[in-house]
Amino acid sequence: MAVLDLYTSISIYFYKAIWLVDRVKTTIVIDRELWSRFKARLLEEGVEEVSRAIEEVIREELSEDYIADAIRELLGVIPPIEVKPIKPLVETNAGRVVRELRNERT
Repeated sequence: MAVLDLYTSISIYFYKAIWLVDRVKTTIVIDRELWSRFKARLLEEGVEEVSRAIEEVIREELSEDYIADAIRELLGVIPPIEVKPIKPLVETNAGRVVRELRNERT
């Protein structure tokens, strides 16, 4: 049992050491109410590391850039950032479709 505890402790130590590589400590000024609600949500979800949650939000915000970079790297062209809406070829009625789907469930 002691070997397993030692292994777990070493794994956690290396995991934290790797996680701290190439990190930057920063300060932000944010609305108090917004911050309180964000931290409360993290507590509800069982998230203990606020920094990781903020990193995830930032990555999600920048995901379009990551995807564009990957496409550029694969195809050698800059993909269009804006998607222009087009008219469907067939007449559609989303409200009717949703209503039908809801009626099927009951």
